[in-house]
Amino acid sequence: MDITGKVAIVTGAGGGGSGRAIARRMARDGAAVVVCDVSEPGGRETVGLIETQGGRAAFLPADLGVEADIRALFAFAETIYGGVDILVNNASAPYGPQGPLCGWFDAMQVDLLGPMHATLMAVEAMRRRGGGAIVNIGSTSAVGHGYKHSKSPGYDVAKAGVIRLTTTLAWLAEREKIRVNCLVPDWVSTPEVRGYVDSLTPQQRREQRVPDVLTTLDEISDAVIELATDERLAGRVMIWWSGQPRRLIPWEDRGYAALE
Repeated sequence: MDITGKVAIVTGAGGGGSGRAIARRMARDGAAVVVCDVSEPGGRETVGLIETQGGRAAFLPADLGVEADIRALFAFAETIYGGVDILVNNASAPYGPQGPLCGWFDAMQVDLLGPMHATLMAVEAMRRRGGGAIVNIGSTSAVGHGYKHSKSPGYDVAKAGVIRLTTTLAWLAEREKIRVNCLVPDWVSTPEVRGYVDSLTPQQRREQRVPDVLTTLDEISDAVIELATDERLAGRVMIWWSGQPRRLIPWEDRGYAALE
């Protein structure tokens, strides 16, 4: 898929992290971008950065935990740009109180139910355009049994659901020409993550399995573009452990290496 002239919605694109980087890359590659975020100043800043580079973008504040906001987002995209061809489900709930039983419902509402609602609305919109591409964003903290998870188990559960949501929608490619794929990154060098890593001692980095090299925002954008444009990919999950090449989980993978 050539994204020149296409219309892309990127959720969670109002901060200094992956969403903004993805939105800017989509615009540089020729797409008109609908920027979505709960932060109006941040979202408008992203639009300004895109327009400064000669790209096209529009902003609508939306909370991905509110179905009505998601519906308004798609109506806005169709009114402003005439349709939707690409959806990047990047938005995530902010970390709340931490603990093994904390933050479950907020994370599920934004990180799983939000992408589910957005995907259903994207399918409706993309049918009218003859097809499209959806890219979900997961997390390596949601893969591996017994692996050390994040401090927000609700986030991990939601991201695990996003991964399975992706694979169960592989059939859309053949029937509707709508491809759904998922990028599952490890440690990404956002300003927040970089600041956190820099605050740790070498011992703390080892204990928390912080990689020596963090995945850059430009690298994340490259991977999203690949998943959105490579028409051979549908229902695929791309795992990217920091410092290693990005790879696809093989078809019919059992999800475990061995049984005890």
